[in-house]
Amino acid sequence: MPSENEHFHYTYSAREQAEIKRIREKYLPRSAPQPDKMQRLRALDEKVEQKAVMYALIAGVTGALLLGTGMSLIMTELGVWLGLSALLCWLLGLVFGLLGLVLVCLAYPIHRRVLGRGRRVAAPQILQLTEELMK
Repeated sequence: MPSENEHFHYTYSAREQAEIKRIREKYLPRSAPQPDKMQRLRALDEKVEQKAVMYALIAGVTGALLLGTGMSLIMTELGVWLGLSALLCWLLGLVFGLLGLVLVCLAYPIHRRVLGRGRRVAAPQILQLTEELMK
């Protein structure tokens, strides 16, 4: 016969513990998780770089499409299908091609300029975070 001091104890497995925690988190009050300083530093740096890449890609892809359109107007019968004269197709193709070429060539300088501007804007926050992290 068990005495009054003896109790039955049961422990759940690690998988069951994880499921219990996951269910419990659903019912806890929601508060936005505060990212730590290293996560904030990485996010700021990534935001600056992604913006520069986005602008450069837009310029490069647009330029490549314009360059291709210009080449198609000059080298194929696209203008004839559009009902344009040969001279007008050649001139439009030249204009589109040169504009596209300029945009493709400007993609890298656009990247560098946007990256530099973004770094200047984010520098105070990034320097403050790095100071706090290096202490």
